[in-house]
This record gives sequence, structure tokens and C-alpha cells, in this order.
Amino acid sequence: MASAENDSISWRKGSRCAANGTCVEIAALPASRTVAARDAKHGDASPVLLFSTGEWRAFTDRIKQGDLDPRP
Repeated sequence: MASAENDSISWRKGSRCAANGTCVEIAALPASRTVAARDAKHGDASPVLLFSTGEWRAFTDRIKQGDLDPRP
């Protein structure tokens, strides 16, 4: 995504974001039914990953179920 495109996007950080910015920012892109994600540390310089709303929902559902928990 070009920087000009990033300017019009409303990014938000997760509620458990560390004070040092070690977290992910997400933005809903309703016109394209897409969710964008980026590394908060790098802000506008971060690569942006795009997910369909279905992919994002499946991902967050797996997180809530603990399927992606790195702890043993």
C-alpha cells in the first residue's frame, strides 16, 4: 500500500499492545471487504498484509480457541 493510501486508513492497535509498540495494528477496509494488518513499530513503513473478512474471522476465531497459542 502506498503511503497516501495509508493516510486515509484508520489504524487501531490491539488492547494488549505493549508500551514499546510491539504489536499489530489493523484497519477495516469496508469498500473492499478486506482487513489490513501491519507492524505498529514500523507504522507507515511497515509492509501491510491484506485478508478477506472471512480469512480474518477464521484467524481470530482460532486465536480465541487457543489453537495458535505458542505456550505448551
